[in-house]
Amino acid sequence: MKKFLVGLFFALCSLNAVMGQVPQVPRTIRFADMTLHLDPGLQREIQDEVNAQYRSPSHFQTKLDRVNLYLPVVERVLREEGVPEDFKFLVIQESSLISDAVSTSNAVGFWQFKQATAEEVLLRVDQEVDERKNIVSATRGAASYLKKHQRYLDNWAITLVSYQMGLGGANNYYKGRHKGERTMDLDRKTYWYLKKFLAHKIAFEPQLGQVVSNGDYLHEYPVKGPTDLKTLAKSLGVSENHLREYNTWASKGRIPGDRTYVVTYLLNGIVPNRPILVSETPQATNEGLAPSRQNAGGFPRISGNLSNARQPREIKINGIHGILANSSDQSRLAAQAGISERKLRRSNDLKPSDPVQAGRYYYTRRKKSKGEPEEHIAQPGETLWEISQLYGIRLHSLMAKNRLYRDEQLLPGMVLRLQKYYKKNEPIRRVTLTPAPQRPAAAKQAAVPLKSTPSVETPPKTTRPSPDPEPSAPASVVVHLVQPGDTLYAISRKYGVTVADLKSWNQIGSDNILSVGQKLEIRK
Repeated sequence: MKKFLVGLFFALCSLNAVMGQVPQVPRTIRFADMTLHLDPGLQREIQDEVNAQYRSPSHFQTKLDRVNLYLPVVERVLREEGVPEDFKFLVIQESSLISDAVSTSNAVGFWQFKQATAEEVLLRVDQEVDERKNIVSATRGAASYLKKHQRYLDNWAITLVSYQMGLGGANNYYKGRHKGERTMDLDRKTYWYLKKFLAHKIAFEPQLGQVVSNGDYLHEYPVKGPTDLKTLAKSLGVSENHLREYNTWASKGRIPGDRTYVVTYLLNGIVPNRPILVSETPQATNEGLAPSRQNAGGFPRISGNLSNARQPREIKINGIHGILANSSDQSRLAAQAGISERKLRRSNDLKPSDPVQAGRYYYTRRKKSKGEPEEHIAQPGETLWEISQLYGIRLHSLMAKNRLYRDEQLLPGMVLRLQKYYKKNEPIRRVTLTPAPQRPAAAKQAAVPLKSTPSVETPPKTTRPSPDPEPSAPASVVVHLVQPGDTLYAISRKYGVTVADLKSWNQIGSDNILSVGQKLEIRK
């Protein structure tokens, strides 16, 4: 009960922080590759829409949890399909990320496709499967639809409007105006659908990247049938009802063998790997670390006018002025930031030959000689440069504090100091890292560490115990206390054991049911 009350207290604190300040609509908004200028009347109108989103704290938090659960998947698919990531706010507008949402015009699913349009973008819709309710399939379908319209309209804002009124409707409404334009002046006569979209972008953008209230993370698992959710649930260590809840697209609980489908389900305690925005109380992450040692969460901290993040002096990264890159070229990024190339390189510890990445955050002022946390535990695949960008500490300061001058010297588990120095003969401490779900390594020069374009990770197959196991030395036993949202699969990955072993050690039946507070034995 005490643990529950403490958790409830922090949840309420988090909610109060979210609701503490309603985002203000700026005069200029960057959308996709466009700059949109709003007149004062339109600013006020959109502000009213934003205020309405924040009016009910509990309703907003419920929607925000769905947003932060599903949007990492949406962002990945949009990147893969070459559609600007800003369109992720459109799926919030369309369905509030409710998989089986149905409109009055009988549009269905995450992206609200009618059946004819869904089939046009090659989604399967029949009595057995409705891919409009599959977050991966539906997002690919929406991306295909948007790209087709953009090829004709050559204006992402008009393309967005065409999502609601169709290509012919948008063409008749605008009559070729604004084609090819990258700047638009908008007033209160702007089409309502675009105004509503901008309100959603302003309302939700500052909140992206927050940890879902109960710490859950949406996991993707590609499956080629034929199989069914009941069989799959047993192999994944989750309940069949859980899979049915997050895979409503499999209408009859069966997965056919005509193609590969992505099944989604929740894992607990894995934080989405992207910047935490405006987090005054850093969240701790368990990813990759032994339970006794954790890195400080909430870094990098992105604050300021996030809707104008691509403009100079609008945002700060860890309290230092920064910018969201439009270009993958150093000279163009420097021009965008209004600084010299030399200052850009000096601010980010870059060499002239180092690439930069569009859509990543970069500092425009010099980083500091110390990081805010005292220490950082090195993770597999990290580089010294990435760690320096994560906390806004100068690369040479990080190296000097830890007597490390090449990435080859950096080992997983090393406890790096961000404020004090290791003494001359003092050994660098190391801690043991527990295995975590594999993630793609970040690109060497990914700015302010963001995950590089990920691929869907496939959990390893469960290893079944041999019928006649060889005698082994007595195993040490660790006790795991089941928390809300825990699954057998998540627990097995946390401790590096199999689901089959967990079930055998703890006499868990075929229903895979766990109870909060239940004690599980893990034998090492």
